[in-house]
Amino acid sequence: MMRLWPWLYKRYTEKIQLRLTVYFVLVLVPLVIVSLFVNFRSQRILLEQTEERTKGALTSSMDYIEVTLQNVEQISTLAATNNNILRLLNKTGPELTAQSYVNFFEIMKELSSVTSISPMVSQISLYHASSRMLLNATNGGKLIEHPLQVLRLQELAEAGGSAITYVMPDMEFPERQTFGSVMDTDSISLVRTMDLNNPDREPNLLIITLNKDKLLDLLVSLLPSPQAQIALYNDKGHLVTGTESADRTRNGADEESGSGSEISTKVDSAYYKWSLVLSQPKEELYRETNLNRMYTFIIIGISIVLACLISWGVYSGIASPVQRLLKGMKRVGSGNFNVRLENDRADELGYLTRAFNKMVEEQRHLIENYYEQQLQLANTELKFLQSQINPHFLYNTLDSIYWTAKNYDADEIGEMVLNLSSFFRLSLSKGRETFSVEETVTHLHYYIRVQQLRFLGSFTVSYELSEESKNVPVLKLILQPLVENAILHGLEKRRDGRLLIASRVEEGCLVLTVQDNGTGIPPARLEHIRSELAKLAAYESGALSYRQSNPKDLFGLRNVMSRILIVYGQRAELQLCSAEGQGTTATLILPLEKCKENHELEPPHPGLHQEVKLA
Repeated sequence: MMRLWPWLYKRYTEKIQLRLTVYFVLVLVPLVIVSLFVNFRSQRILLEQTEERTKGALTSSMDYIEVTLQNVEQISTLAATNNNILRLLNKTGPELTAQSYVNFFEIMKELSSVTSISPMVSQISLYHASSRMLLNATNGGKLIEHPLQVLRLQELAEAGGSAITYVMPDMEFPERQTFGSVMDTDSISLVRTMDLNNPDREPNLLIITLNKDKLLDLLVSLLPSPQAQIALYNDKGHLVTGTESADRTRNGADEESGSGSEISTKVDSAYYKWSLVLSQPKEELYRETNLNRMYTFIIIGISIVLACLISWGVYSGIASPVQRLLKGMKRVGSGNFNVRLENDRADELGYLTRAFNKMVEEQRHLIENYYEQQLQLANTELKFLQSQINPHFLYNTLDSIYWTAKNYDADEIGEMVLNLSSFFRLSLSKGRETFSVEETVTHLHYYIRVQQLRFLGSFTVSYELSEESKNVPVLKLILQPLVENAILHGLEKRRDGRLLIASRVEEGCLVLTVQDNGTGIPPARLEHIRSELAKLAAYESGALSYRQSNPKDLFGLRNVMSRILIVYGQRAELQLCSAEGQGTTATLILPLEKCKENHELEPPHPGLHQEVKLA
């Protein structure tokens, strides 16, 4: 992210088209903000109005449910204090006799009359504790046989006392039973003890079950759409009745109204603490406003497209010709003077384009004339550098022959002369300035052999040439000054000297290495050499930089450096690594494409017919 902003700012400052597009889009920003604000504001008003209407309807329904519950409670009070029912219960003992069944029948008739009073009561039951009989006005009676279930009903009677308790059908009972399975009900039930006015009453229970379907019909009538959901919960948060997705509705009621994909409205009962929750998908509520929003987005999108098209039209008419001029100038700056810009305009930009084409044409003619002159000077410079090697080497060779004649017989002197003649014959070959790496090393071996005879075999030489580098063409005598420095300045005073000449191709470059284990170069001297070579590489006086620098030392290294810069360009390098007392390594790095460019190999020179073993 930290890098993205500078990049965007750079593009913004460099591209006129981008700036024009940004300007036109900024003009649209106030319109977009106002449109979106109006759209969201209308949705908010619609949501508030819907919630207000829904709360009103839910409040009315909740009031009706409260009245219904109060009626049911009054019915339960009448039944729990009915003298006839209480008399029959007291006459019935724990033993189930014929008279007991007659009494139970009379009790069920009394219960049936109570059930018909309110349509919201689905069934009414009475549990006789002493006989453990459960009497149901609709389904008859059944005996509660399991002791733990009997104990659970007794606990329920003792815990409730004379108060009213609402029990859900999923209340757990012993033996993996529920209250609903024992009482044969699937709805919430009102439970209270009989004989309310008697403090010594038996734990007989009156159970009145609410009609779940009637409650659901009442709630469904409040739904604004088929996708809406409604649910009724008791004071403990248990679902009393509701549509299929009641659990999801309950979860939505716990969240903030209007959040998520649904809008939930919740109303609580002031007396019973029951809750009524209605949930409606936002998609239904916002269907019309979403359509308006879509139209708003379409208008915004069309406006942005029009802004881009207008900016492109302005750019094509004004900025595009300037951009073409800029690209043309960049191509001219890179050295391409054949650039011609198309021009069919008659305005000021057309005049500027014609002036540019004329300027490039005149510049090309000037450079062609100047280039021919500089090319001739460069060739003269190269010939001059090439010719410096021969006299310098001849003097050293003659001196070697002299010292060898004093220490050895004529046979050794003859070998030196033979190697010397071979070396000169190849060095002075006319019309050929490049040899392959393999030919170069073969040629170089003649010189090394002369030096080995001179120094009485005090050093050995080895060659490591990679197969891919052997046929790469290089300048003639490019390695001879480096080998001469290694022998004269590094190995002259050693008796176990080793000289290594290696070549390889690495990362698109030819790498030539001359390495010795001689005395090395002191750090101060090494720093001076590197500084001089760096100055030569950075010299900006053109192809004649070597002669104009007026050198006073490092002739061989300067010669090599100047030659590779002239022929192989600024990518060519001469690197020196040395440690005092450990030896020196000189490395030439030449671009491979420059080696092969304009330096096609010729057939081997006749002087190279002698076989030289390259280790």
